[in-house]
Amino acid sequence: MNSLTRRKLGDISDSCLGKMLDKEKNKGDFHPYLANYNVRWGNFDLSDIQEMKFEDHEHDRYGLEYGDLVICEGGEPGRCAVWRDNTPEMKIQKALHRLRVKSGFSYDFLYYRMLLASRTGELQKYFIGSTIKHLTGVALKQVEFDFPSLERQGAIAAVLRSFDQKIELNNRINSELEAMAKTLYDYWFVQFDFPDANGKPYKASGGKMVYNAVLKREIPEGWRDKTLSQIANITMGQSPAGSSYNEEGTGTIFYQGSTDFGWLFPATRQYTTAPSRMAKKGDILLSVRAPVGDMNIANTDCCIGRGLAALNSKTGSDGFLFYVMKYFKQIFDRRNSEGTTFGSITKNDLHSLTLAYPTAELLEKYDEVVTNYNKMIFERSLENCELVSLRDWLLPMLMNGQVTVKPSSESNKA
Repeated sequence: MNSLTRRKLGDISDSCLGKMLDKEKNKGDFHPYLANYNVRWGNFDLSDIQEMKFEDHEHDRYGLEYGDLVICEGGEPGRCAVWRDNTPEMKIQKALHRLRVKSGFSYDFLYYRMLLASRTGELQKYFIGSTIKHLTGVALKQVEFDFPSLERQGAIAAVLRSFDQKIELNNRINSELEAMAKTLYDYWFVQFDFPDANGKPYKASGGKMVYNAVLKREIPEGWRDKTLSQIANITMGQSPAGSSYNEEGTGTIFYQGSTDFGWLFPATRQYTTAPSRMAKKGDILLSVRAPVGDMNIANTDCCIGRGLAALNSKTGSDGFLFYVMKYFKQIFDRRNSEGTTFGSITKNDLHSLTLAYPTAELLEKYDEVVTNYNKMIFERSLENCELVSLRDWLLPMLMNGQVTVKPSSESNKA
């Protein structure tokens, strides 16, 4: 069996906690920074990046370099991802640790070892707090793992990384497909240049427009104003008692907020034995707390906490509803900027969102097109779920030596 060396993270890396958020007192130039909610397992959500001032000398302490491990201090302590120069000049805010491994250790291997430790509960012994858990800088340095040789670290990481690279490729393709559907939505339902009877852009070709007093703008003749509650069934989440939560699979799948959101489907991590508000399979899961407006699709019946709302179309036009919510996200983004990291949207606000509602014929035509896009997106997203399951099945066996891989000349570069 290959020899292993047990080492503490404080001995094999340099780490620091991010900068306290204080936009008024800080000196320096504005730079983008990561907050807790920007960090997913294995990747970063950069759709809502804030900025604050950093002085030049603070880059060494708070700045990110390729290969740094960014780790959540709270929320879901230990959740982390490897920074791969996704955005220039990125810094970290206080809710995050930056861990930079020393020579002889693989940052990708350490990421997957952290992922396994979180899955097995191994990390929990390092958390502090009875109700709200935290992973402090002192505790992070005490976390210890068994490390094989650098060559074997690289070989193990390369196998696991191949799964994640395929997932990333599927997500890029899905992003292109979603962008096409969103562009069509904007063209038809925002600019009102849907095909007229002659196949020409309606508004640009002189189609009749009528002023709508509710929307305070002109909309195509035959269209109406509607609120979101008139076109969608909306369920606001409600959190069960904290004592009912578990990660052992007992009870009903539970999502408190957007923490476990994936590209399209959320990752199952938590369960509750006392479910309250439920979402149905196929419902849109909408984050109503920071970051407001993020969306996923429920791929099974589940309980939703107060950080989420569940929506489905009253007329079966779920494709249209999905891109209506994409359109409304610009409103939510404004709320995020107003409330910084603690923005939220209330039930009344959500129910009363208004939109220009098209004719039934045009709505049907849009759904026919978008259904094809969504089918391709769903197929790749389901493939990603299978890839994640296979990766997580291999993960412990690769780490404990049940499955071995032969090091290659390239694998130790991970």
